[in-house]
Amino acid sequence: MKILLPVDGTPTALEAVHHALSLVRAGLKASFVLANVQDTPTLYEIVTAHDPEVIDEVRRGAAADLVAPAAALLDGAGVDYEVEVATGEPAPMLIEIAERLACDAIVIGAERRSGLASVLIGSVSQSLIHDSPVPVTVVHRREEGEEGEAEEGGEPDQGAD
Repeated sequence: MKILLPVDGTPTALEAVHHALSLVRAGLKASFVLANVQDTPTLYEIVTAHDPEVIDEVRRGAAADLVAPAAALLDGAGVDYEVEVATGEPAPMLIEIAERLACDAIVIGAERRSGLASVLIGSVSQSLIHDSPVPVTVVHRREEGEEGEAEEGGEPDQGAD
């Protein structure tokens, strides 16, 4: 099984990586794709940089920094993974990556929101749930005081962060 793990450097994205690793510890045989989607260059960036290669190099560097904590977790667990970096709108690009690399599932982190904020924020995970051709698991970041409950349920130890 190949699982796409969208990562953006946030603690919530790392929760998704921890969840995916807990599945491996429970016996799932899986490899992973760490995916980071960078924003399309702004007009200001294009005008000031003058060189598309410079913009690409900056974006690759930013992506490498954002992916590094998740890669360290996967390295520590000794699991196979590859890294994909794309530029554009996150949800469509993640779906394109999942299709192109024949991923069987997507595990993504998302903040817990309620009311209007849940409609306006979290659009990437919402779009993936709606449009993905493969199953999507949304992992929420633990709230303060939840760690004990999650550990009883077999979630991974968070001390390695």
